[in-house]
Amino acid sequence: MTVVNPFIWGLGRRKSAIARVRVKPGSGAFTVNDRPIDQYFSTGEARDRAKEPLRTAAVGESYDIFATVNGGGPSGQADAVRLGLARALKDANPVLFDVLRKAKLLTRDARSKERKKPGRKAARRGFQFSKR
Repeated sequence: MTVVNPFIWGLGRRKSAIARVRVKPGSGAFTVNDRPIDQYFSTGEARDRAKEPLRTAAVGESYDIFATVNGGGPSGQADAVRLGLARALKDANPVLFDVLRKAKLLTRDARSKERKKPGRKAARRGFQFSKR
């Protein structure tokens, strides 16, 4: 007996946040860590960034989205969900590849926090100098 997995997966990363996004055809439910997206992301900006691939691809509410996110803060998590969702939609419907690529939704943003260096207060900031 073979079990068919109805989900299509997409992995997104941003800063130190990692999002595993599952997509399946459905009614448009969007949950993040078992909570509706409106409850999980408190700011409208974070919600809009996470939903951006849906608007760009114009798929509306034809997919159910389940995201599991850990690490990072709200901004990094929203961007990680955005990348994971775009990758999952691309695999669900290969026709959307060009649309998502032109909108730069399939590109991983590699910027992250620079490490602290020895002999400094932060990554580049030194200690305050006092002549006397």
